[in-house]
Amino acid sequence: MSDGDNATPGPPRLPGPPDPGDNQWLTRSPRPSPGAAPWERNGTSESEDVEKPSPAGNHTDGVTVADLIAKVHGDSSVPEELRRPRPEPEAPRSAPVPPPAPRTEVIPAVWQPVADAPENADTEVIPVVSMPSSDLPDLARRRRADRVPPSRIGTGKPTTGGKPRKRRMTMLACRAAAALIAVLALALTGGAWQWQSSKNNMLNKVSALDPNSHDILDPNAQFGDENFLIVGVDSRFGENSDMGAGDTQDAGGTRSDTVMLVNIPANRKRVVAVSFPRDLAITPMQCEPWNPETHEYGPLYDDQTESYGPDKVYTETKLNSAYSFGGPKCLVKVIQKLSGLSVNRFMAVDFAGFSKMVDALGGVEVCSTTPLEDYELGTVLANAGRQNVDGHTALQYVRARQVTTETNGDYGRIKRQQLFLSSLLRSMISKEVFFSLSKLNNVVNMFIDDSYVDNIRTRDLVDLGQSIQGVNAGRITFVTVPTVGYADEYGNETPRTEDTRALFDAIINDDPLPEEKNPDNTPVPGTPESTVSAKPDSANQAPSSTPTPGPENAELVDAVTTNPQDITVRVSNSTGEDGLASTAASELQSHGFKVTTPDDYPGPLASTTVFFSPGNEEAAATVASSFTNPTIERVTGMGDVVRVVLGSDFYSVAPPSPSGSPVQVHVVHGTSSPPTRLPEDLTVTNAADTSCE
Repeated sequence: MSDGDNATPGPPRLPGPPDPGDNQWLTRSPRPSPGAAPWERNGTSESEDVEKPSPAGNHTDGVTVADLIAKVHGDSSVPEELRRPRPEPEAPRSAPVPPPAPRTEVIPAVWQPVADAPENADTEVIPVVSMPSSDLPDLARRRRADRVPPSRIGTGKPTTGGKPRKRRMTMLACRAAAALIAVLALALTGGAWQWQSSKNNMLNKVSALDPNSHDILDPNAQFGDENFLIVGVDSRFGENSDMGAGDTQDAGGTRSDTVMLVNIPANRKRVVAVSFPRDLAITPMQCEPWNPETHEYGPLYDDQTESYGPDKVYTETKLNSAYSFGGPKCLVKVIQKLSGLSVNRFMAVDFAGFSKMVDALGGVEVCSTTPLEDYELGTVLANAGRQNVDGHTALQYVRARQVTTETNGDYGRIKRQQLFLSSLLRSMISKEVFFSLSKLNNVVNMFIDDSYVDNIRTRDLVDLGQSIQGVNAGRITFVTVPTVGYADEYGNETPRTEDTRALFDAIINDDPLPEEKNPDNTPVPGTPESTVSAKPDSANQAPSSTPTPGPENAELVDAVTTNPQDITVRVSNSTGEDGLASTAASELQSHGFKVTTPDDYPGPLASTTVFFSPGNEEAAATVASSFTNPTIERVTGMGDVVRVVLGSDFYSVAPPSPSGSPVQVHVVHGTSSPPTRLPEDLTVTNAADTSCE
């Protein structure tokens, strides 16, 4: 036992050299050097047994362990090995105090196999050797088959486990096969990841989006929607000057030649692409200047004046001036103001990129009833009929706007663009381009250098393609923003504001659009075509009711009821029973609700439905508490009014839940609300339409 085991209890010491300032003896006296242990004194010389002077100031000054035992038990009880001379008194304080003896460092024992140790070998203290953690063997990862089997000491014969060698070889083979499969899987997924990463790094990034714009309408209803703003850029820089469109001497700068807003709803059941005429009239808007050569924003430098321009510029009154003056940011700003849609993806492709993409697909089929001649571009299609065109011809086909056989200018060009893209999408779907990494790689490589994107990665392109791949061509619709049909004195196409608003409301609400078709080529319910096909045999026969939405379409919403006096309710009757809406309205009014004039609902509903706009959940929950198991549906355009449509299940109106009551309601969206009234002359192209025009 060492001397340290008899020390005064205290906090543990950390390993290392002693600190002269340590206070482990509860005094400020120097710590005495440890004496020799009993087994160290046996057989040692006399000089080694002499004890060094003890420090003064302790309650055991001058008293040895032997003396203490003798005082307690008598002199005869003192062991011989504890009898030693009393130390000399401490030297005067003026005399120099010898430095304390170095403490003995305890080295951890190093394990050594018994078989390797020589007989009767003296104990050897091995110095500690530091080793980096990376050099230390990881015993946990060693395989069981690599371990050395145990052996009996002295015999040298290994002890075997008794398992057949054949079984061990089979296990090793299985492990090797599993490892090979894991390596192959890692190589494949790693290769796909590396392909996507390399393509992401090659994409030209540009700042375009404004997700917090106040022009975005009903963002809750648009949650999960993908809105791609795709721009065909009229640029004469670089390779574009060889596309037959002219060079920078003919047209400097950059313009948006084609603008399409592509909506893919959250349920991925359809695709809607809205075309904007390039000369669409807009209100001039202030934007940040854009340099089309460097693709950077900020004041432009004028070489002639040798000075920078203003920090802000105004667009002109044509849509294509937005991109020319303010680049992608300005165009997104204008489109969001016109549509109310949240643009969350942006892609701009110039002439060269478009041509290369078509060539990468092996061409695209187009059809024309006559040869196509353009006053500016010359011969576009020398022959009529169906024909496969390459990238250069395809570019001229979608750009021509002064065709000799057309009198509607830009609208004829938009129609050709929609027909061309319909054929392009059908081709990509049939060839499964988006499901083939090699095909997609070829397409992306061809136009990646000639495009600019914001919030688009190669994975997004794959997801978009796979979404379209699963959509029937009849659910892909191209539509044109409605205008008055003629240009004003400045050459601008004036939009029909109310009809334009109705179009984009229908897109936000996922309402059916004209000519949408199911996979079996039947009209989608809610379209004008489906209304005609389901026309009643007599005036007294009601049309088929809209199916009640299932629980899987509902969203559970926590709400708190509010004061009925603060809620305006509109009651509508879908049952055809006279006076039902007036009766329900009177009962609601007696319960404190503010009720407007009741009316009839166009078409029957099986379930009583409460319609409300986002942000009015509490009012809707309060109204719904007065009815038995109603459907609660979020729509747009209701404002602060809650509309109750009485269905065939309506029985009575009950008092609402007390104000402040917590309730949970299931809310659905876009299933049974009345379709938005769209203009009858809306220009529509369905991707399933293969007719020749």
